[in-house]
Amino acid sequence: MKKGIKLTTLLVVALLSACSGNKGTQQESAAVEKPKVKLALVTVRPVDQTREYTATVEAEVTNHIAPSTPVRISKIFVEVGDRVVKGQKLVQMDAANLKQIGLQLENQRIEFSRIDELYKVGGISKSEWDAAKTALDVRETSYNNLLENTALSCPVNGIVTARNYDDGDMYGGAQPILTVEQIVPVKLVINVSETYFPKVVKGAPATVKLDTYPDEVFEGRISLIYPTVNQATRTFPVEIQMGNRDMKVRPGMFARVTLNFGTENRVVVPDLAVVKQAGSGDRYIFVYKNGAVTYSKVELGRRMGSEYELISGVENNSQAVIAGQSQLIDGMEVEVEAENN
Repeated sequence: MKKGIKLTTLLVVALLSACSGNKGTQQESAAVEKPKVKLALVTVRPVDQTREYTATVEAEVTNHIAPSTPVRISKIFVEVGDRVVKGQKLVQMDAANLKQIGLQLENQRIEFSRIDELYKVGGISKSEWDAAKTALDVRETSYNNLLENTALSCPVNGIVTARNYDDGDMYGGAQPILTVEQIVPVKLVINVSETYFPKVVKGAPATVKLDTYPDEVFEGRISLIYPTVNQATRTFPVEIQMGNRDMKVRPGMFARVTLNFGTENRVVVPDLAVVKQAGSGDRYIFVYKNGAVTYSKVELGRRMGSEYELISGVENNSQAVIAGQSQLIDGMEVEVEAENN
């Protein structure tokens, strides 16, 4: 009986020794097998502070051609797409009222001449002369106003972009007869963050790209800076003017405007170093130092090909992990892979 107990005790001790030995081997293996990573040295360098904005091309000036009162249209001399010049006659309205007012004006001029002669020889008082002169001036003003609204002229050099009536139609005031737009130059209005308000300068250059002409780059200049900031969006409008001498650019085209606000010294990192945190929009980088990695949340600036500008988060001359991040946690010791030559 005692012999059996001794054998059983020996077996238990042997098993416990075996288990203890396996556990020690596993711990040693875990201590030896560190995650392998690749590194890249990140440094500060000057980075152009450019920002891109979207906009829709607009005409420099838009004029709606119409008389001030309802009247019948006699003749429209232009069509949509026609180029027009300042002072060109575009529309002739019915002239019946103009002729009537013109006859009345001629009679009043003759009457005033008679009154003026009487006044010179003392035949009437100064107040009577003043009343006759005022009546003549009012009639002349009415005639000139009706003249402007009977023969409608173009106020700018431009192009006809809309025609809403035909010859013989009665103009009722709901829509203009014609729309003329000045497209030399054209303009774009963008909304810029208030942080750049001190850096936006009138006359500064802007680069413009249009989806219509994907392989071309157009030049513009800041022509107007609005003086107030929208308190809801924290942006302020900036107007960009483009010469458009060849008239290739037309109102309504979609544009991307790039402004350059100078240069800043920024840390630049490879895009492979930047990791997006799951479940949020945060970005981070693992920085290697003294055999271990540290989690660093970063604020990204602009992307430049295969690199990112960093606004904050990583110091100059840091070593950033560019491969192997999926296995890492903050403070973990790692093994650096040798670069292949």
